[in-house]
Amino acid sequence: MRKKLRQIFKPLLKTGLVLGLVLALALGHADGALAARSGGRIGGGSFRMPSSRTYTPRTYAPPGGGYAPYPGGGFGFPFLIPFWGIGGGFGGLFGILIFFAIANFLMQTFRRVAGNENQVEYGSNPAVSVNRLQVGLLAQARDLQPELNELAASSDTNTPEGRAEILQEVSLALLRHPEYWVYAGSSSEQGKLNAAESQFNRLSLAERSKFSQETLTNVNNQLRSATRQEALPAELDNPTRLISGGPGEYIIVTLLAATLGKFQLPPVNTIEDLRQALRQIGSIPSEQLLAFEVLWTPQAEGDTLTSDDLFAEYPDLKIV
Repeated sequence: MRKKLRQIFKPLLKTGLVLGLVLALALGHADGALAARSGGRIGGGSFRMPSSRTYTPRTYAPPGGGYAPYPGGGFGFPFLIPFWGIGGGFGGLFGILIFFAIANFLMQTFRRVAGNENQVEYGSNPAVSVNRLQVGLLAQARDLQPELNELAASSDTNTPEGRAEILQEVSLALLRHPEYWVYAGSSSEQGKLNAAESQFNRLSLAERSKFSQETLTNVNNQLRSATRQEALPAELDNPTRLISGGPGEYIIVTLLAATLGKFQLPPVNTIEDLRQALRQIGSIPSEQLLAFEVLWTPQAEGDTLTSDDLFAEYPDLKIV
């Protein structure tokens, strides 16, 4: 009887031991992922806009200038010829002057109409795109962190022009370090204005929750920074995190942008895809940019992001 019981319980004990080891490893991995991690954040903008706001996109002008609402050319001599000399009424100098005055009036009228047609009017609930672009760089790209810190400390996030300039500068800073690109990912969501703010906030909160503390922020010109002791409270308990720039350590930069109209980032699978996406998000005009955020980790001096941290918190990123 005892022998039979041993034969029954022995496999169960082995299974229990294996499960215990797996759980121990998983919890140990989670503890590492939850270690102190600093983050920086720059952002600003609003999802409120007047209902009469308009945006005039760049339009193509036909060669030689002018407008051509009808095929076959603009308002020139072909338009005038049918009226020329009919019944001799326009044969004199006075008739010619009147005729050119009428032609000039018609040209100005059609130009105004064409200009109004090129304007896109946004109502109270226009279409909005919410985009996210993430770049994972090797920790050797340490020059990037002082650039981001300087932008956070000195940038104007309260004006549309200032926000567009920050997004452009961050994109340029990343484009200057292609030799350190390792991971990347992008996403684009389209919706209406009344739902875009919640989409944007959801993405922002998901990224911010990965930081133990936001150690440097500039949101709507409200600048806040933490001291080194406040930024890394676990330094003394975990001195290995003070070793920076080693193999398997990374910097993650996230760019969020909410824009008026349809704006689609390309899927990022290669270095060329990432280069195109950075150029695209960095060239958003100020009149279309509703809100933006730039988030990066680590931010505090001495803090590191290990490969374990990256795989635990950024599983959607792909190797480029």
